[in-house]
Amino acid sequence: MLRDWGSRDPDFVVMTARGRARLLEIAGGSEGYVCVPMQGSGTFAVEATIGTLLPWHGRLLVLVNGAYGKRMQRMAEIMGRAVVVLETPEDEAPSPAALDACLSEDSGITHVAAVHCETTSGILNPIMAIADVVRARGRRLIVDAMSSFGALSCDVEALGCDALVASSNKCLEGAPGLGFAIVRQDALAAAKGNAHSLSLDLQHQEQGFATNGQWRFTPPTHVLAALDQALAEHAAEGGVAGRGARYSENCRLLVTGMRALGFETLLPDRLQAPIIVTFRMPADPRFDFKAFYDRLVARGYVIYPGKLTVADSFRIGCIGRIGTPEIQGALAAIADAMAALGVASGAPGRATVGKMASFA
Repeated sequence: MLRDWGSRDPDFVVMTARGRARLLEIAGGSEGYVCVPMQGSGTFAVEATIGTLLPWHGRLLVLVNGAYGKRMQRMAEIMGRAVVVLETPEDEAPSPAALDACLSEDSGITHVAAVHCETTSGILNPIMAIADVVRARGRRLIVDAMSSFGALSCDVEALGCDALVASSNKCLEGAPGLGFAIVRQDALAAAKGNAHSLSLDLQHQEQGFATNGQWRFTPPTHVLAALDQALAEHAAEGGVAGRGARYSENCRLLVTGMRALGFETLLPDRLQAPIIVTFRMPADPRFDFKAFYDRLVARGYVIYPGKLTVADSFRIGCIGRIGTPEIQGALAAIADAMAALGVASGAPGRATVGKMASFA
């Protein structure tokens, strides 16, 4: 990232093409798909994908069990597109049977949008079962794989989705600032004229790459350079399998260590993705999240406050350039913080439903 790249320079054009090809390979989309990168965070790429692929006469069904499903709903509403929601609690996976019933009852639904790993809770949604239902009902699927791409299997050909969206950071371990969509080529071709925005038009963006390999507007050159290096490191680690194995071990060590301190996970192990883990707040009245958080930061460990409505909670990530030493260090810092606060156990109470951890 310390080199100043020219966005029209031949070397940068080659770098862009190399990144697009590698991302397509990770997604398993060698036949009939194309990778379209988009300036901005992953949210920009999700909005571009929905706005491009969902026709003005279309109707989107969003599966919601967390903040990111709700964000897709809000995107469609702001675009002025017809949208309906099938919502389940944040600690429950969407039901393929309920989805099937919804699609059966509403013939106007043309597209379904689902989140693979909903990091509001850390839940792993049954994306293949969802895809099977959507395909059987003859509808189109858009997958938000922001927090899973690169560590968990996201094979677009197996899913049969029209698009899968992710970003340069998260499991790819690049710098934030670049999103991308792995899009079915025939769906993209049919989407001409759908976009509500000039800059968020995936179809036009892809036309630019097809014409001269260049971005339509100024790209985040340093972010793409970082991603180029991150993709090389991803391949060296063993690709999706290697990256996923390290994260799974991180998750196992974290959950085991936190349970030994009395903490309770929000999710049962069968629903837990090895990306981010939600823990219920301790019942001990001496536990103060802000003080707990500050003590961890002072030791070099940053965690996330909760985003749930179903339980008072906080979250700890398992991804990034970390492994066993970092997880063990975090657990030691957590134990020390609890001791300093006089909290003997992380065991939760049962009267915390509806609260949310905050920095207030």
